[in-house]
Amino acid sequence: MIRVPRPPSVHSLSTDSTDPLAAVLRPPSSETEEERKSRLQREAEAKQISDRIDEEISQDEKKFKKRKQDVKLLLLGQAESGKSTLQKQFQLMYNPSSLEEERLSWRSVVYYNIARPVKRILDALDAIAEGEEEEGSGSEAVSGTPDTSGRLASSSSHFEGTSLDQGSSSLHASSSKPDQDAQLINLRSRLAPLVAAESSLANYLSGGVSVAGSGKGNVFVRTGWQARSLVSFGKSKNGRSSFTGQRSSLENSPSRTSNRESVRSQEESNAFLENVGNIVDASKEDVKELWEHPAVKKLRGGRKFRLEEWAEFFLDNITRVAAAGYVPTTDDILHARIQTMGVAEHIFDVAVHGRSVTWHLYDVGGARGQRHTWIPYFDDANAIIFLAPISAYDQYLDEDPRTNRIDDSLQLFTHICSNPLLKKVHLVLFLNKIDVLQSKLARGVKVKK
Repeated sequence: MIRVPRPPSVHSLSTDSTDPLAAVLRPPSSETEEERKSRLQREAEAKQISDRIDEEISQDEKKFKKRKQDVKLLLLGQAESGKSTLQKQFQLMYNPSSLEEERLSWRSVVYYNIARPVKRILDALDAIAEGEEEEGSGSEAVSGTPDTSGRLASSSSHFEGTSLDQGSSSLHASSSKPDQDAQLINLRSRLAPLVAAESSLANYLSGGVSVAGSGKGNVFVRTGWQARSLVSFGKSKNGRSSFTGQRSSLENSPSRTSNRESVRSQEESNAFLENVGNIVDASKEDVKELWEHPAVKKLRGGRKFRLEEWAEFFLDNITRVAAAGYVPTTDDILHARIQTMGVAEHIFDVAVHGRSVTWHLYDVGGARGQRHTWIPYFDDANAIIFLAPISAYDQYLDEDPRTNRIDDSLQLFTHICSNPLLKKVHLVLFLNKIDVLQSKLARGVKVKK
């Protein structure tokens, strides 16, 4: 083949003959036509790749500049201070469609918010009965009359006992005690399926995950749990049936085995929740009877036993919530209580002075075992909303029963205000749960040191 010299490439045009790059990039003088075409094609491809990289860098710079204009808002406070409720209210105001998509996923949380307080009430009655058995064991040994009604049966004597100056009312309370003992025994027996469902719901929601230093009996869910559980109710995010369409597409899927297992898992989850719903529906009259029992009312009025306001809300509405085909209302979602593990980011577009500003709302865990996760978000935070539940003056931390919750909020807020990373951050203090405070004061609950 005859080699014909070709015009030099653009890379060879250099005024400096000593330029090492020009020498490297200069094509050989014996380059053929095919070699030249191949070289030019490689140069064009390299130029396209370089242009794409430059465009990506430019887009990243624009996103970075725009993100610097975004508002980063942290919700801080101890556990059960109302952070998640405030986050849901932001979501309801600025992104209601996302709340609508998550609506069905809250059904399992509502069921747990019913089963959990029922179990706590029964356990409290049982503990009181056990204490009374120990106190009365000496007299039982003398009389030779053992208590055959069980620990729970004797619990009502703690609430129905009267003083000596009550006259005939004492005789009436004494005569009604056996009936109430039998009523509590029957209620516990009939509520056994619901009590058993409490632990199953806890495992279903948390996946068996627990958080150190968060107190006993608390259930934590991972961030994004709503989206993962939507299919459990036979619905996808777009509201269509999630099972029918998936089955039809599995036959031609290259990974149909794993997809079938996924569908089977979803069907099992759906069956589990439907079964729990049936248990709640079948137990609603018994729950209502227990909730209105004189012994339980007396228990709720004492200082040693406390039910959270969300528990009282759902037990007061047990008939509606336990109905077949129940779908959580917006008020139910706002009252529903579940603790989130880690940090959940929620993004909203908020209109400010005629332009849209993106808000990044970070809902972080407030339990003592999770507070170390706050620090990485202090660097670029614009504002902090600190929630302090002022109704908690008579309550103590689940993680540390010796620490009053008001005192813990004060110490926590002091640490945040003195943190050097937050010198330029706007601080907003929410004195939360005023309605609960007013209710406690109306009932005569006083501060005792």
